[in-house]
Amino acid sequence: MPVEADAFAARARQVVEMQAAGLEFHEGTVAGRRVAWVVAGAGRERAARSCRLLIDGHRPGLIVSAGFAGGLAVGIERGRVVSPVRAIRGEQDSIQLMHIGVSGIAKAAAIITIDHVAVTAHEKQSLAETTGAELVDMETWGVARAAREAGLECVGLRVVSDTVSDELPREMATLVKPQSSLRRLGSALRAVGRRPGAAVDMWRLWENAVVDARTLADALERLIASLPNGQANITPL
Repeated sequence: MPVEADAFAARARQVVEMQAAGLEFHEGTVAGRRVAWVVAGAGRERAARSCRLLIDGHRPGLIVSAGFAGGLAVGIERGRVVSPVRAIRGEQDSIQLMHIGVSGIAKAAAIITIDHVAVTAHEKQSLAETTGAELVDMETWGVARAAREAGLECVGLRVVSDTVSDELPREMATLVKPQSSLRRLGSALRAVGRRPGAAVDMWRLWENAVVDARTLADALERLIASLPNGQANITPL
């Protein structure tokens, strides 16, 4: 989502922007390294498609699936930066992820990718019990699959935006769907009309997201700076 990427984009220098297939791709330098990135939006298939296009256009040496995730394990607090070592979608759909030891980035066993936002504590607890995953999102498995098909390593880098016990506003499921900014604004206004308290909930989420995006940008910059020269061509997505 754009809010996840904006703080990272502000770190880049000598940025060139390109349009392709309805997406905006960016290329520049961060921590002295050449990087390319794209805001894929929410969802596994959108992320996978965007990753394939990025690979075709920029020929990266490494893929990073970066963004926010929900925590599924007790003790994984909001705001922590986590790098899972495995992306899962179902019992037979498991992809190994590359882990790079960087200060301030914790290691997690697995992240599960699902097709919607896990908004209730009950659902998150159920996911943890049935899958053993410690994180949940909507994109990592799709990105990892596209990277694997291209013969590239993939790093998962996620900031925990909500813990296993947090209840998210039910309107989140609608707001993260692929749609124009104008349509998303309309969805938000309708949600507030139906439930006035949603305005406070969404504002709080936005404030947290701005902070989390800065945390993510810091972690990405440290990761990029730590890479050996052979992996300098990194592509966050």
